[in-house]
Amino acid sequence: MSSEHYTPAVNPLPPVVVALCVFIMGVELAFTLGTRGIIGGPTAVGWRLDALQHYSFSPDIFDWMVENGRWPFEHLIRFVTYPFVSGTFTQAIFVCVFVLAMGKMVAEVFGSVQMLVIFVLSGVGGALAYALLLDPRFPLVGGFPPVYGLIGAFTWILWRKLSLVGANQSRAFSLIAVLMGIQLLFGLLFGGTLDWVADLGGFATGFALSFLVAPGGWARIVRRIRRD
Repeated sequence: MSSEHYTPAVNPLPPVVVALCVFIMGVELAFTLGTRGIIGGPTAVGWRLDALQHYSFSPDIFDWMVENGRWPFEHLIRFVTYPFVSGTFTQAIFVCVFVLAMGKMVAEVFGSVQMLVIFVLSGVGGALAYALLLDPRFPLVGGFPPVYGLIGAFTWILWRKLSLVGANQSRAFSLIAVLMGIQLLFGLLFGGTLDWVADLGGFATGFALSFLVAPGGWARIVRRIRRD
C-alpha cells in the first residue's frame, strides 16, 4: 500500500555522488583485477602504472608548461584526472567513504551540479597548491584534495549556520583541525609525503567556492560590492 505522504527512513544519495564513487571504484577494481590477471590479459598488470604516467598530476610537467608557456591538453587534463587514479585500493575506499558522506551533505544544500563543481575545482586548487608551494619530487594521485574541498564546503555550511545563531564560528573548523592533526601525527610516527599541502589547498578552494555556489551566494556578493 503506497502513500503520497510516505517518507523514506534514509534519504537517498544524490546520483552525482553515486556516480563519482562508482567511477572511482570502477577504475580501482579494473587495476586490482588486472594486476591479479583476472581481466585484461598479460598487459593488464601494467594498467595502474600506465595510468599514473598519463593521468597523475606531475609537478615536473607543470613546471615545464609554465617555463615554456605551452599548455597541451594532454597535460592540462591531469588537473582533472589525477583524483580518479588511486595509488592503492585502500586509498580508493577511503576517498569513496568521504565522497559518500560529505558529497551527500554538500549536494543536498548546494545542489548536485554545484557539488560536482566544488569537487573538480578543489582538485585543481589542490594540485596548484602542491606545485606552487612545494618543490615536490612525486606526482599527485588520488581523490583526497577534492574530498577536502567537499570538507571545505561542509565547513562553510556549518560556519554559516553558526553565524545565524550567533555562536562561535571557529567551531566549524573543528573537523579540518582534527584531520590535519591526524595527518601530522601519522607523518611524525610513520613518515610520509607532503600531500597534505594539496589537501589543504583543496579545502581552501572548496571553502572559498562555497561563497559563490551556495544558494543566493552570488547575489550576496553583488549586494556587498554595491554597498562598498
